[in-house]
Amino acid sequence: MQRTPAIDEFERTLDQQGVHAALRFLNARAPHRFTGIYRYDGDVLRNVGLVDKYEPALRTGDDVKMCDAYCALVRDLKVVGGLEFVDASDDPRFAHKPDSPVVSYCGVLIHDEDGAAFGTLCHFDVKRCEAPFHDVDLLQAAAPMLFARLRRAAPRGSDLRVSLT
Repeated sequence: MQRTPAIDEFERTLDQQGVHAALRFLNARAPHRFTGIYRYDGDVLRNVGLVDKYEPALRTGDDVKMCDAYCALVRDLKVVGGLEFVDASDDPRFAHKPDSPVVSYCGVLIHDEDGAAFGTLCHFDVKRCEAPFHDVDLLQAAAPMLFARLRRAAPRGSDLRVSLT
């Protein structure tokens, strides 16, 4: 992937200010209300860190059942380049998730060096919002950097739910 000024700025933010600041950086560039990291854990999608444009003090969100999560599709469909949609109610791929509050979504897979899925890095909103096409490229570049940072910061044997500073 070609380096861009946004990727360089993201990396500087992550290195100097930590994971939560890096998520805030990504969130500020997206029209979506939320930006988060979610970890796959059996039937549950565990929130590792979350930014909410309207609640800046929020650092983590709720865990979600995998059957209700669009992040599960990123892993299950092995979506190359991520999964992005503007309005789930208008997209026939998502007719089976009528109870999900998420309307707009943009997410990429986070995986280790061997390709084993860890979780997702995503933007999402409960309202319709247009996602800029460059956003997926930035998320793809950010995902391995975030994974490496989380793994370094986590105590051995933990679930990588660490302090996001």
